[in-house]
Amino acid sequence: MSSLPSELNARVAAVAGIDPELRAATKPQFGHFQSNVALRLAKAEGKPPREVAQRIIDELDVSDLCEPLEVAGPGFINFRLRNDVLARTAQALLTDPRVGIAAATDPQRVVIDYSAPNVAKQMHVGHLRTTIIGDCFNRVLRATGNTVIAQNHIGDWGTQFGMLIEQILDEQLDVATLDLAAADALYKRAAARFKTDEEFATRARARVGIFQGGDEQSLAIWRQLLEISKQGFNSAYARLNVLLTDDDLAGESTYNDDLAAVCDELEASGVGVIDDGALCVFVDGFDAPLIVRKRDGGYGYATTDLAAIRRRVRELHVDRMIYVTDARQSGHFRQVFAAARKAGWLPDGIRAEHIGYGMVLGEDNKPLKSRDGSAAKLVDLLDAAEQNAAPDIALAAIKYADLSSGLQKDYVFDPERMTKTQGDTGPYLQYAHSRCCSILREAESRGHAVGPIEVLDEPAEQQLAMSLSRFGEVVDELAENLQPHKLCTYLFELATGFSVFYEKCPVLKSEDPVRASRLGLVQATRDVLARGLDLLGIVAPERM
Repeated sequence: MSSLPSELNARVAAVAGIDPELRAATKPQFGHFQSNVALRLAKAEGKPPREVAQRIIDELDVSDLCEPLEVAGPGFINFRLRNDVLARTAQALLTDPRVGIAAATDPQRVVIDYSAPNVAKQMHVGHLRTTIIGDCFNRVLRATGNTVIAQNHIGDWGTQFGMLIEQILDEQLDVATLDLAAADALYKRAAARFKTDEEFATRARARVGIFQGGDEQSLAIWRQLLEISKQGFNSAYARLNVLLTDDDLAGESTYNDDLAAVCDELEASGVGVIDDGALCVFVDGFDAPLIVRKRDGGYGYATTDLAAIRRRVRELHVDRMIYVTDARQSGHFRQVFAAARKAGWLPDGIRAEHIGYGMVLGEDNKPLKSRDGSAAKLVDLLDAAEQNAAPDIALAAIKYADLSSGLQKDYVFDPERMTKTQGDTGPYLQYAHSRCCSILREAESRGHAVGPIEVLDEPAEQQLAMSLSRFGEVVDELAENLQPHKLCTYLFELATGFSVFYEKCPVLKSEDPVRASRLGLVQATRDVLARGLDLLGIVAPERM
């Protein structure tokens, strides 16, 4: 959905022939926007800039949006939006059940691959980012009318289960008595023993074949470990307030029966070739081939990733695939996507995107670690934030810090700074929402009506109305380009604009129709903040 500024910019561009690059006016007397497009065109046209500006004004019809245009200074064009247009746009938000978000004109089926913890291991700091980012994409793409298929590609198959099962049998453990933390400790014991005890390592390797060959005792232990892990994951997802459920699980094990078929198809088509005993796909632009089947007949991540693409296209009939993982895996996914296209499993009309993210750093600007030197546990990060604020506020702090800078950038995990209710933080946005709610509660207690929005005489009112009009466009852009920091920036600017409005434009002390109009702006701001925060996975509290 176009905002008023973007609609105006497009119309001027159609007449000028170039982007007018509308900028917010520096002072109210200059209107709402200015453009230097005439100065840029003057040399090419061989005419004075003011004459070019007047020519553009004469050819441009924006009377339905703006008051009469003005030429200022050496050739700037000033634009002042009509108050009734601003009011009508803001008023529409009060009666719009989608709060300014238009349904996609071409809705798609979208797979989002994110979170992906490993069975028998606690989620760590890396899972924090993929889960928060993937959940934001899930919410935004659903809100814009797409069908989202979340895929939680958990690590629930492979060689690690050989050592886990052997360790359980040696310790004669009742797996049903374990929780995820205990399973994680078991994993660490088994991994340490695997490195130092060759006899155990030999048995663990042999157990892999027994397990994957269908041994019922081994499979029963595996199922118990999977159930324990799911309970632990779901507990973390509940704390994180994300949309993932067991219905979204699509772990490595679900593709196990497809791996041989993937290799057979590649070899039969000639896309896959045997090189030094391994089945490989050679892709232009990469120094080394993609190894699909190892010399010993084993499969790796590439095999499972190709099987997932093949199934998502053939069976899920997707139009778009989004993978949210560490930025360091970008090369792997570029090669996997290229191999899938070469094999014909990823047609040109289907988008496949890897969204990489940077690292979470400690206050020493080094990757965040636990005391034992391992990756910091997700639960510990949540606990640290909650030492500084209530759970909903702490979670807002974490999510906003994660989403508000470019995803590929690293950021410092600083709970004290992140939980402040001043500055560019999640709790500041929550506070702005709660202040809107407080004003509206007080108005209701006094019997004051909300809206219609029809009086916008003050610059702060006009700026707030313009900001509100941009919400749908910002969400549309996020759905297309997957850059959540732009939504964060918009919401922060909206909250800041509301603060200026509230300071300069008395609400409850005004008389109708000004009071009703300003209460309408307060309600529209509340609704947009609430919807925007929800798209980020953040609770919008009514009181703080």
